[in-house]
Amino acid sequence: MPTNGPQLKTPVPARNAQFPWNEFAAVDYCDHNYLDLRDDDKEILELVAAWFAQAAAGRPAGDAIDVGAGPNLYPSLAMLPHSRTLTLREYSTSNVEFLRKQSAELPERWEPFWDVVSPGGRHGGFAEARELLAERARVEQGSIFDLPPSRWDMGAMFFVAESISQDPVEFESAVGHFVRALRPGSPYAAAFMEQSDGYEVAGVRFPATPVGLREVQYCLSALSTDLKVQRVEMRPAPLRPGYTGMIVAVGRAR
Repeated sequence: MPTNGPQLKTPVPARNAQFPWNEFAAVDYCDHNYLDLRDDDKEILELVAAWFAQAAAGRPAGDAIDVGAGPNLYPSLAMLPHSRTLTLREYSTSNVEFLRKQSAELPERWEPFWDVVSPGGRHGGFAEARELLAERARVEQGSIFDLPPSRWDMGAMFFVAESISQDPVEFESAVGHFVRALRPGSPYAAAFMEQSDGYEVAGVRFPATPVGLREVQYCLSALSTDLKVQRVEMRPAPLRPGYTGMIVAVGRAR
């Protein structure tokens, strides 16, 4: 039966292309998130470093990629001992510039993160990490949606797929492009902000797709083998308003 009342419209989610990514304030973001090693980041890094060490055991070093690396170097550090080359792929011009400077001469602020990857100097000290990163890293500007398939042997994607759009379809597409960029059997690690409603960097608002364990498991299960997904409590306090924790997933590309 027709009605004459007002019709409510479902809000259209903002998509990736609508945001000023080249204005992303990389230094401000890094200072806010990675000035010190938080307990939750340490837990994630311990899990991921152990997974990559296990997955790489007995295999020759291959080509690794950190997708949407941005101002966060610790996923790359987790892969560094097990890679012969390391691609840091990033869309934002400002983040590309930041990564080129940081990878050329890794600042000491990252030493506590490297100590988690290389406890007791298992993979060398920080000076060696700095040399290896400068030697192996290649910063590449490009979109997650344009990744070539089956190109890399190891991969990481931290706080990217859910943090570039409000559209769940784009979230799922970003996850798919990441995993499919890896050769079958290649190990990967991915991390997500749980139930994020967006975030602000230097006064500019950026989007997010709220996701939880169910959404992450759903997106990755058909693409992966040996998949493990778990929630990490925020510690010691929230980095910012508008999220409920973190999620980390490890597995192999199917």
